[in-house]
Amino acid sequence: MTSLAARIAAVVAVVVGLGAAGGAALGVLEVRGDVDLLPIGSPTQDADGVPEETAEAPSGTDSPTPGEPGTTEQTEPTETPERREERERRKPLAGRVVVLDPGHQLGNSRFPREIGAPVDAGGFEKPCNTTGTSTDGGYAEATFVWEVALRVRRLLERDGARVLLTRDSNSEDEWGPCVDDRGRAGNPDEPGPTADVKLSIHADGTYADGARGFHVIAPGRVEGYTDDIGAESLDLAVALRDRLVAGGFVVSTYTAEDGLDVRTDLGTLNLSDVPTAMVELGNMRDPAEAEVMTSEQGQRQYARALARGLVTYLR
Repeated sequence: MTSLAARIAAVVAVVVGLGAAGGAALGVLEVRGDVDLLPIGSPTQDADGVPEETAEAPSGTDSPTPGEPGTTEQTEPTETPERREERERRKPLAGRVVVLDPGHQLGNSRFPREIGAPVDAGGFEKPCNTTGTSTDGGYAEATFVWEVALRVRRLLERDGARVLLTRDSNSEDEWGPCVDDRGRAGNPDEPGPTADVKLSIHADGTYADGARGFHVIAPGRVEGYTDDIGAESLDLAVALRDRLVAGGFVVSTYTAEDGLDVRTDLGTLNLSDVPTAMVELGNMRDPAEAEVMTSEQGQRQYARALARGLVTYLR
């Protein structure tokens, strides 16, 4: 497995030299599709300056659709380079960098030795990764969070942000990245752009009676690791919690307090040097939540709430 730094450096070189993003399975990757090339309609804005949602592209695609968060101006066929540059500068997240970490990888279960290898988790060791959970019907957490991350990326990019992912695929033939690589992604001393914020996206799986709802995790104080990002990370967690509630999602009935938790045992959070949070979007073993998580409409609602939370924090 190629090192994260080497793969990031390769991707950055391609982006800078060729104007196209690419890369391999491991590393922080800026994955762009046709979203940057197609004109976007002019939907009605809500009170946050985020367009109201009216439609959705097919799952797994990056084609822009009217009504999702993003720019509210239409690209004119005769637009000059100067006017395009000015339009890009006016977008609410222009100049911002966001790292999205879709948890796990679909193929992790096929690579037990690799994901079981110990890695640094912030002054102690933990396994590289885990397989994640699934619905009772077998819909994998790795797939759910991948779909949500793609949608969040699309919404943020249309608001002007540069969005990077910690993995570039959802494949049964791949594993990782490890939690230490995910945790360091977007840090100031890592190859590639420094992130303004980082969000790790997950879902829970428990058979506890009545367990349902989401919770957001902020890093606790780990001396020498998170002591400089704790307050900002908690602000981020609160913004995400509030936007998920506003989006119609219920806070967890089985863990955390009022939808918020603080932990010191997660390498993905401990190794970050930028404000970060992890969201567990719900309990995949709960039949009602599983129905929402496996539907395009539900994934769209989760993504919109997360995008709103990130915009709230970054503005």
